[in-house]
Amino acid sequence: MSGAAAFGHDPTDYNAMPEAAFRQVVRRFLAENYPPALRHPQKRLHFRDSRPWYMILARKGWLAPGWPREHGGLGLSAGRQIALIEEYERHGCARSNDMGIVMIGPLLIRYGTPEQRARFLPAILSGEHIWCQGYSEPDAGSDLAALRTHAMREGDHYIVNGQKIWTTLGNDANWMFCLVRTDRQAKKQDGISFLLIDMTAPGVRVRPIVNLDMHDEFCEVFFDNVRVPAANLVGEPNKGWAMAKALLGFERIFLGSPKQSAYALERLGLLAERMGLAEDAAFQDRYAQLRLDLADLRALYERFAEQLRQGQELGPEVSMLKIWQSELFQRITETMLEIGGENAALAGPMEGDRDLNISGLFINARPTSIYGGTNEIQRTILAKNVLKLPG
Repeated sequence: MSGAAAFGHDPTDYNAMPEAAFRQVVRRFLAENYPPALRHPQKRLHFRDSRPWYMILARKGWLAPGWPREHGGLGLSAGRQIALIEEYERHGCARSNDMGIVMIGPLLIRYGTPEQRARFLPAILSGEHIWCQGYSEPDAGSDLAALRTHAMREGDHYIVNGQKIWTTLGNDANWMFCLVRTDRQAKKQDGISFLLIDMTAPGVRVRPIVNLDMHDEFCEVFFDNVRVPAANLVGEPNKGWAMAKALLGFERIFLGSPKQSAYALERLGLLAERMGLAEDAAFQDRYAQLRLDLADLRALYERFAEQLRQGQELGPEVSMLKIWQSELFQRITETMLEIGGENAALAGPMEGDRDLNISGLFINARPTSIYGGTNEIQRTILAKNVLKLPG
């Protein structure tokens, strides 16, 4: 099913509802509708697996909670969006294929032409278009402005050549929003444009990257003389850098959500019981410290969440949140690896508990200090923009 018939409309004004009542509505909806088999997934799900949940949200009219109502969204305030996501996390909901929802959709609403909005927004809501992000390249990761994928204007098309890497779920997507260089003479940030590329077009090749957990969440994407209609350019030529930064928006806070660390700490406690270490004094001391670290993280997260509830912009200090969350998640999973004994060498969960996947959690924690801007980059942001230290 595609088009408007595939998604519904919820007329309720949830912004006018007390937050506690809104959370109760969400909890009832999840209890009645969320597929039990998808709770607390060990890996990022492919669309073939998460599609049932995606379509449940689409039919409910909840797929795009932050979009304005006139574009098919719920029009939720930032504070209500945080509450919604926190309830999803509490229930153990899988993250859906949400690049279209949280990134390109809001960007098109803000910068796209009426024709682009009419074409692409309904297709996101119906599940017809699944999106991926074409940012990182082999030599342009944290220094994204060094990207070299090139798009040359030829009549009514751009001819795209180059490569993207670490493209999350690129093997599920049929569209990519992509940063390309359209002026090789301009300084790095000024020569970049924002293109929407059909992943089924001739010349696009996707090659999955299998990680240590034997999961193909990331991909390489190659472009060989790919013809992209000029109508797929968002905004002005060579002005894509500002839009790329705008995509980060308030969703930066979710890189620092306590959910990963909280889930891992719960697993650590269960593992200690399984290994007979729950009453060990040395373990208790270490576990208590990790619990205190998680309490600090939750307090810091709540501080930034409250700023959003009050309609305030997040400043550069939000980088603290991402650093703290990623490194705490890593410390917890390192502790699991140390106490797990031979179970830590298993490629899957321990026998008797599918949620005690020691190596899986450990591996998933490794890239958290890299994606979304490495922690070194985040510390530089704090040093320059918060502490005002010299460069």
